[in-house]
Amino acid sequence: MTDPLEFLPDPTAYPRTSRYYGIPTAELVSGDGRRVPYLTRRLLPDPAGFAEIGEHVVREGERAELIAARQFGDAGQWWRIADANPVLDPRELAEPGRRLRITLPAGVPGPVLD
Repeated sequence: MTDPLEFLPDPTAYPRTSRYYGIPTAELVSGDGRRVPYLTRRLLPDPAGFAEIGEHVVREGERAELIAARQFGDAGQWWRIADANPVLDPRELAEPGRRLRITLPAGVPGPVLD
């Protein structure tokens, strides 16, 4: 199976699997002339634009990173579930009985359905 993250745009300093991938950097010049690079603000993407590939009903004791490990094979991808559902605090994803959308990353087209 092709990794859907391969369809994302050009690389940045962060790997394609990072939530910071593609986020522009800026630079702060301090009073003593030091230059300090920093990431600009990451705006949450519109979850309506994600292609849904499944759903997960949260069971007692599950956490976002455990769900991400099961769904994507990478616990570090929990932020994709947070973006798709949309929450800022990943603890909200651990509410038993909550139905979570499982989606492809932004910009990756979904499967063609008949």
